[in-house]
Amino acid sequence: METKPDNKKLIYRLCIAVAFMFGFGFALVPLYDVFCQITGINGRVVVNASEDELQTVDESRLVTVEFITRIANGNNMTFEALTKRVQLHPGQLSEVAFTVKNPSDVQAYAQAIPSVSPGQASLFLNKTECFCFQQQELEANETVTYPMKFYLDRDLPHSISLLTVSYTLYKVGTGAVVSVSQEGKRNVESL
Repeated sequence: METKPDNKKLIYRLCIAVAFMFGFGFALVPLYDVFCQITGINGRVVVNASEDELQTVDESRLVTVEFITRIANGNNMTFEALTKRVQLHPGQLSEVAFTVKNPSDVQAYAQAIPSVSPGQASLFLNKTECFCFQQQELEANETVTYPMKFYLDRDLPHSISLLTVSYTLYKVGTGAVVSVSQEGKRNVESL
């Protein structure tokens, strides 16, 4: 009977398929981050830009930037943009502020994840300072105001006159530290 060699081949092929699927699943998040960064899909934003990189201001046009805040499900914090809309010239540094309140009686950690619409505009939004770069710690019943400094690159296409920056605030457990790298990748490290 020749089923034993056939079974060995099948088991070998299945093991290779499982290893390939595991490797692909493991590499999927970094590949997705690279894809989003290249295409601008999912609102990837250039982070940690320096104010020294500011360009001359293009005063020939104004761009409107809207700010929207959301709270992830299961999060009892309040989150609000103090400035809902700002008009600025590409290359002009602007500063807006957001407030976060922890109404609970225990310390909490939160992480704001940005998204930009239209997606193409995310390639031209440069943040020099943002609370979204790292996890924020809030004491019990604490309200904190966080600044965000940014500018729009002068190369922003002329077809974009309005862009929306949306932040979703997630409550993060105390067992992990979340940060955003210069490339816009989210990193999670266990404590």
